[in-house]
Amino acid sequence: MYKTGVCSVTFRKLSVEVVIELTSKAGLEGIEWGSDIHVPPGEFNQASNVAKLTEQAGLEVVSYGSYYRVGEYEKNKDSFEEILETAVHLKAPSIRVWAGGQGSKKGNENYRQGVVKEARTVATLAEQKNISINLEYHGNTLTDTKESAANLMREIDHPYVNLYWQPAEGQSIKQRLDSIDELIPWLTHVHAFQWTVGDRLPFREGREEWSQYLNQLKNLKANRYILIEFVKEDDENQFLEDAKTLKGLVESYNIN
Repeated sequence: MYKTGVCSVTFRKLSVEVVIELTSKAGLEGIEWGSDIHVPPGEFNQASNVAKLTEQAGLEVVSYGSYYRVGEYEKNKDSFEEILETAVHLKAPSIRVWAGGQGSKKGNENYRQGVVKEARTVATLAEQKNISINLEYHGNTLTDTKESAANLMREIDHPYVNLYWQPAEGQSIKQRLDSIDELIPWLTHVHAFQWTVGDRLPFREGREEWSQYLNQLKNLKANRYILIEFVKEDDENQFLEDAKTLKGLVESYNIN
């Protein structure tokens, strides 16, 4: 079954309270709280308060959206241990991280093995707190192609390391569907948006496209969140419209 939610980075300029209010108004079910603005690493009281407010609104904390780059330990502003403890206070069941800071064509084998090694290390730390790690399927990281992402997941081979999915920029719908097919053994949540390169569009313009993605994703074994990430012009009304479109698509799959 699909659940619906939003990434708080969609509204970086809005307060936690307003993000929760908008999410509830849209009829969505959960929030991925970002570490850049709403729940900074190390601010444990803030994390606990956000967890409480989210729960009181009848919403779920889907994950903690960090910007930690696995394999670049010395370059990260915040330690993983601090991010993990923040996730504990947030009551987040998972933490989103990035698979390094170099694309698969640039990173050499030594770099790749460094990412693999640290991914296992941070996943083992998170496992002790019953929190999973989700690598984002993202450009300029080692998960920038389906082939590299699949190979990386096989190399990491850790039960607490999973993979997000989102439509890769510049690819055809078929290429994106192929990536789902290749990566589905490791996929958890999905970041949903509709845009061409450099231009955000109303989500309704991608209704048919996203129907194909959801159809391809429907064989995932557990409940998965489809999380709205970014809307045209950061407009709140556009968000409400996009949420309505997404809910309509998801409901048709949950019924069948």
